[in-house]
Amino acid sequence: MKRKLISAIGVAAMMVSIAACGGSDDKASEQDPKDRKGELTVWLMVDAQSTWPELVKQANADFNKKYPGVKVNVQYQQWADKTKKLDAALSGDSFPDVVELGNTETMTYILNGALGEIDPKKHDNSDTWIGGLKDTCTYEGKLYCVPYYAGARVAIYNKDMLKAGTGSDQLPATEDELVTALDKVQNKYKSDNAFSSLYLPGRYWYAAMSYVAAYGGEIATYDEGGKEWKGALSTPEAQKGIQHFIDLVKKYNNGDQTKDEQDHANVMANEKAAVLYGNGWEAGSVVDGANNGNPKLEGKIATAGMPGPEGKALPSFIGGSDLATISKSEQQDLAEEWISLFTSEKSEAALAAKNILPNNTKQLEPLKAKPETAPIANAVPDAWFTPIAPGWAAIEKKETLETMLLDILKGKSVAEATKAADAEIDSLINEAS
Repeated sequence: MKRKLISAIGVAAMMVSIAACGGSDDKASEQDPKDRKGELTVWLMVDAQSTWPELVKQANADFNKKYPGVKVNVQYQQWADKTKKLDAALSGDSFPDVVELGNTETMTYILNGALGEIDPKKHDNSDTWIGGLKDTCTYEGKLYCVPYYAGARVAIYNKDMLKAGTGSDQLPATEDELVTALDKVQNKYKSDNAFSSLYLPGRYWYAAMSYVAAYGGEIATYDEGGKEWKGALSTPEAQKGIQHFIDLVKKYNNGDQTKDEQDHANVMANEKAAVLYGNGWEAGSVVDGANNGNPKLEGKIATAGMPGPEGKALPSFIGGSDLATISKSEQQDLAEEWISLFTSEKSEAALAAKNILPNNTKQLEPLKAKPETAPIANAVPDAWFTPIAPGWAAIEKKETLETMLLDILKGKSVAEATKAADAEIDSLINEAS
């Protein structure tokens, strides 16, 4: 879906003072690299520790070749409490020099002046960075973070289960055909009351908003005249998408419909689901025995583009991570140089080799033809994104969308629930948190 979100970032509604950058000591940056001393603290999410630790090791080694006197201290964080820990760190004197942020988190920290300015010329392939990442690093023409990797959602399915129910191990290309297949698979495994031919959790707002996008709806729109964002979930298009999502949840999810998607790969690993809608990398999680997966399913789990309404592919959320320097750091030059090594063309090639989407369209292109990555790579160009608005982080924190979906599942009408969600969005979306 085409989104008209990015142009709104520079508007007068965001009367926020961005803290001056350049916290690093100019004299320090002019020193001979071998004379630099100290410690560079890097906060990365646990994904890097579990899935590409050799990339971290290589970036540190390359950095230390130039700066042998600077120790790189990588500290791995959990998504559940990272922002709380970061907020506490930024309010004190012990904070990281480099931090990884999800691309829906960046605007809050840009607007409150926490992030240092980035020079795109110092980074490989910056002219082809994926828009859904670069846009969330940009404010008033300046860049405050570096795209790290991208993510999109696809159908993940058990080939054996699909074949047992339909006679084919290929996911159907249209939603009408998919629904027919799901009905057959559900009937095949009907003896297991906990089995879901499509496991779609009720609080899975990324999936719900994909159906909103499929019908041309949006979470919120920017009013150029009023210079403000307004909730748009109560529009006919958005309501139609939400109802479509709810209908699928009620029909096919025989598990706990009030859960979110955090453990859906584990549900498939336990052979309680034939199809999921998830991040491409979660197909690996299903079979990864070291992380609660089921190695016996190796070779049986596949990915494909998720069919959507009206004969089209389901639009995917463009997710991913960015890397930023902290404006209070006295060694921002070192922090940015570490980031440039960690996101270099060589590093991004290493991610692509693991079927992780790189941060740029140049290196993404080959993945569109690779069977294992084609579904997710091809989902990127038409992907949607959350409103790039000052109060979006507050909306996520308040779980506005999750609450709306749960209310509908509990019996509230779509019209009533979306109206309430829009009211809450309106109260939060224009205020920087």
